[in-house]
Amino acid sequence: MNEFDFTKSSYSSTAGECVEVARNIPHTVAVRDSKSHDGPILRLAPKAWAEFTASFA
Repeated sequence: MNEFDFTKSSYSSTAGECVEVARNIPHTVAVRDSKSHDGPILRLAPKAWAEFTASFA
């Protein structure tokens, strides 16, 4: 399995409530809690991620 290259999302707060996002795997956007690197990973289609982030604009 390919490894995700996670980076902190620009939508994360400065209060420690952080989300990390990986976009280095084709056709997949992976999201995880930055405080739980071994925790679950949510895998989304790029279109679903774009629609989700657009809702905050």
